[in-house]
Amino acid sequence: MRVVVVVLDSAGVGALPDAKHYGDEGANTLAHVIERCHDIRIPNLISLGLLHVLGMGEANAACAAYGRMAMVSPGKDTTTGHWELMGVILHEPLPVYPQGFPSDVIREFERAIGRRVLGNVAASGTVIIEELGKEHMRTGYPIVYTSADSVFQVAAHEDIIPPEELYRICRIARDLLSGPHMVGRVIARPFTGQPGAFRRTARRKDFSAAPPARTVLDAVFEHGLSVTAVGKISDIFQGRGITRSLETKDNADVMNATLKALASSGDGLVFVNLVDFDMVYGHRNDAIGYARALEEVDCWLPRLFEHLGQDDLLLITADHGCDPTHPGTDHTREYVPLLAAGACVIPGTDMGTRESGADLGASVCHYLGVPWEAPGRSFLYTICKKEWGEL
Repeated sequence: MRVVVVVLDSAGVGALPDAKHYGDEGANTLAHVIERCHDIRIPNLISLGLLHVLGMGEANAACAAYGRMAMVSPGKDTTTGHWELMGVILHEPLPVYPQGFPSDVIREFERAIGRRVLGNVAASGTVIIEELGKEHMRTGYPIVYTSADSVFQVAAHEDIIPPEELYRICRIARDLLSGPHMVGRVIARPFTGQPGAFRRTARRKDFSAAPPARTVLDAVFEHGLSVTAVGKISDIFQGRGITRSLETKDNADVMNATLKALASSGDGLVFVNLVDFDMVYGHRNDAIGYARALEEVDCWLPRLFEHLGQDDLLLITADHGCDPTHPGTDHTREYVPLLAAGACVIPGTDMGTRESGADLGASVCHYLGVPWEAPGRSFLYTICKKEWGEL
């Protein structure tokens, strides 16, 4: 038996009740992308029940169970969202630095890496590279910046600071940023090109904080089952509770790696992150690009189903929003979708709004027969046929 969790990174489905506190009132990533791109073709996602989740138009008779989850941990970043999906709910937000990092933190970082830094501001990654890239190439000083999320980002031209050296610098930052400054992620942002034509490369690498509590990944692993991570999942959990990690560079790579993983994985969990929605389109306010990426994933879904067995359960969700039509380029505080498909699932079951993202992790454990007493309530009793196993 396997559970396949596919995270459409940033594919939110409507502003949470507290979105106003984040400046995100009115955000709805998927609805606004669909509205902006009238010719979008996503028949497989629609057949699973996506329009039911969004409450858009005359919805079809869904072939899957559908609903949405309220993300209750404070914040709207990748780390917080994925941790909640795997059963770790934060009660205090990870620290953010809208005015840049404190001078003592930067001084200690500069001392540790033996270089000065440029920037130390909250900024769009593509914008700050264009603004400071030429100076970086002249001086060799890395560019440090953050965003509305709990991140410490370090950008460097690959010809000036090679990726492996940039990773070493980021590991130093990860070690320094502890206690009250424990940001969710330190992110290496390599780029290439010349002034006026810089571009970020696929060699990005995330260095996440360790989850503060036991996760569903830990529980599944400790139960003797396999946990296969595809994409940036392993980075988000510091490799904890993972038996195999498949590193990827973009959505196409993730989709191919997922099919390879399913062809060889044993009983357990396959946990997948499709990163391009967030990294390439959401943060760049590219609603049309976001729509095209949805179409590519939609075309892949039939191949995914071909690789699923009778005892497999597919769960499709997200970790937060990143509405490309919303002001700014930051993540948005939103509900996340929940689509469940498999031989055990009663088609067309409306799961409504789940109390937390941790319900997904609790359901993973329930399906695999793994003990779990931490946050989250399984939705399997709602969506699964009564005769299915011992659920």
